[in-house]
Amino acid sequence: MLTHLCLVGLLLAQQPSDADVYAHFRAWVSSAARTEANKQGDVLEDYRKLLVGEGVPLAEADRRVRVVRDNARRLEIDTWNRILTSPTPAFNVQPNAFLVRMIKGVRPGTALDVGMGQGRNAIYLAQQGWTVTGFDPAEKAVAAAQEQAGKLGVKITTLAVGDEEFEFGKDRWDLIVLSYVGLRATLPRIYESLKPGGRVVVEAFHRDSLKNGPIGAGVVYDTNELLKLFDRFRVIQYEDVEDASDFGKGVNRVVRLVAQKQ
Repeated sequence: MLTHLCLVGLLLAQQPSDADVYAHFRAWVSSAARTEANKQGDVLEDYRKLLVGEGVPLAEADRRVRVVRDNARRLEIDTWNRILTSPTPAFNVQPNAFLVRMIKGVRPGTALDVGMGQGRNAIYLAQQGWTVTGFDPAEKAVAAAQEQAGKLGVKITTLAVGDEEFEFGKDRWDLIVLSYVGLRATLPRIYESLKPGGRVVVEAFHRDSLKNGPIGAGVVYDTNELLKLFDRFRVIQYEDVEDASDFGKGVNRVVRLVAQKQ
């Protein structure tokens, strides 16, 4: 017979922490299997079925679904705080190379870094003379950006908010940086907030990169999808290449775009 302590151990093993529950869900929902085969279905119901299929008791599967449903935003922010402030970063902490290339020779003005993370792009732009605002819901990463900017003697304006809370404004920005961030839902606001002649610089994953591991759907695009999304703009440059990505390991298929508001 199982001792009481052994039984408790088994029960605890069946009830992972909220963070572990969300990490499992996040990996699954970002996987090629989910994004390709089931992307039109009810995500949480599909996840519950997956858990039950993996042998998780129904009551525990329901609990894990509730954890995701009720705490997804907080847990996602916690995840990015850990990623972006890790002492051993698993991402490129230097400014995005495409951004550096595309602003070379451009007269500095007002710049917005959407989903700024730990400030690698915002700080670089400020060093080049741009007046920079950046925002990200990961408050620890934003604080790290301000700390680093202070050490380097440059000024950036930062806000620890998400897309839905940030006031983009109208005809406000000369440059908007969209580096590995979701943009589909905010694109109308991005367009309105750019000054006439203002530019956006985008880098993200092509869907083919899913073969290398899970990637959040918000930063994954189909062939030529960016061209369609930015059809109101004048597209200055578009690239679809195999190259080292800022997030993820090794070479991935990435898409890049520079477009100007007419």
